[in-house]
Amino acid sequence: MDATSLATLWATVALIIFLGVAVYIKVPGLIAKGLDARAAKISNELEEARRLREEAQQLLGQYQKKRKEAEQEAADIVAAAKREAELLAAEAHKKTEDYVTRRTALAEQKIGQAEREAVAEVRASAVDVAVEAARALLAAKVDAKAGADFFKSALQEVKAKLN
Repeated sequence: MDATSLATLWATVALIIFLGVAVYIKVPGLIAKGLDARAAKISNELEEARRLREEAQQLLGQYQKKRKEAEQEAADIVAAAKREAELLAAEAHKKTEDYVTRRTALAEQKIGQAEREAVAEVRASAVDVAVEAARALLAAKVDAKAGADFFKSALQEVKAKLN
């Protein structure tokens, strides 16, 4: 045998001994066990990731539902505020109209009272002027004593008619 063959033979024998020792101390079992443990760990991590994803999907659904409810509640609040504002505006408009109506009626009453007072004043002035004119006329035609008696009776008659 030549040197290369001898080296190849010793390498083959060393390989067979190495493989025998490896099988004897159960290295393939340890490798398989390590691979199985790693596969189990990866499987567990995948399952955990799947569970976390489902949980995240549930939370997302809950938050979307809460957001929709909050949006609906906000829309309801805005609608209620608009209705209340419209009611307040209508009430203020009605109160303003009522105030204007009352003020107009009060002004009309004051105008009517002033007209009545003016008419009464004009009548009183007319009566005074007529009485004075009658007195002056009668005083010129009748003597003083008869005129005074006549004036007193006319004055009593006018007072009785006015009251």
